[in-house]
Amino acid sequence: MTSKRLSVVVTRRLPKVVETRLSELFDVQLRADDTPMTRAELAQAMQGADVLVPTITDVIDGGLIGQAGPQLRLIANYGAGVDHIDVGTARSRGILVSNTPGVVAEDTADMTLALMLAVTRRIPEGLAVMQAGEWSGWAPTAFLGGRLGGRRLGILGMGRVGMAVARRARAFGLQIHYHNRRRLRPEVEAEVEATYWESLDQMLARMDIVSVNCPHTPSSFHLLNARRLKLMKPTAVVVNTSRGEVIDENALARMLKAGELAGAGLDVYEKGGAVNPDLRAQTNVVLLPHMGSATVEGRVEMGEKVLLNIKTFADGHRPPDQVVPSML
Repeated sequence: MTSKRLSVVVTRRLPKVVETRLSELFDVQLRADDTPMTRAELAQAMQGADVLVPTITDVIDGGLIGQAGPQLRLIANYGAGVDHIDVGTARSRGILVSNTPGVVAEDTADMTLALMLAVTRRIPEGLAVMQAGEWSGWAPTAFLGGRLGGRRLGILGMGRVGMAVARRARAFGLQIHYHNRRRLRPEVEAEVEATYWESLDQMLARMDIVSVNCPHTPSSFHLLNARRLKLMKPTAVVVNTSRGEVIDENALARMLKAGELAGAGLDVYEKGGAVNPDLRAQTNVVLLPHMGSATVEGRVEMGEKVLLNIKTFADGHRPPDQVVPSML
């Protein structure tokens, strides 16, 4: 690397402390407003920058990477998921990709439990009545939900977030079950008293709550398809704080509307911000605007990882959080 400061383009507004530090270290172009870049703007940024700092809202596909200038050598993603980036094409062009893993696992797990409670205890329904000024007083049979303790929780994807969910769920008295590409070590299972299911179909048929905590990859697209959703008990609840593409959203909406599932808590959606209107219409569905990692602490820590990845690259070393295709 030369002593020349790297040219860095950031595609979205980041926490002020992160933007300030980027400006101190690099020749940075910050986003003036917090709207996603258009495809044309992304192409222009990639033609002139040494480093691009995108977010999940930026689709960096092979076509865009093919338009990148010869000086672009690092895509330092602000976020853990990289399914919006064609890592294989980037690698073939000599462009490294890094991410920010392990930073928001605890925050996302908090939100997962919040959604479980919101759905099973009917919190949004009670909130709506109070905000509308329609509460007429306590009644023995009003807003009856169900307790979490004693229920079976099936975790789909037992990585950092899945384990964080399991630890919290144990404190609420839930029985922990999981399906994963690989079985965990016995001592890790013992930590949360988790039961491993090699067959996802068999696990789904026996769970009271299913929490989706796996990444979106070609193999996990619509992993919870219509057939698998129909395996679940009509009293079961689905919670997703991972990636919307893992669930067939249309099938989920149909089953919720038909009473074939008891409820759902969703923080992510198959089509990004285009949420199925049938989901919006259901009182047994809690919808959040992708808030799982939305804590000040988490977003600043994500920025610190981006800074470390770029700084390490600038010093001529491999970024500590480099992503390679075999990791996906």
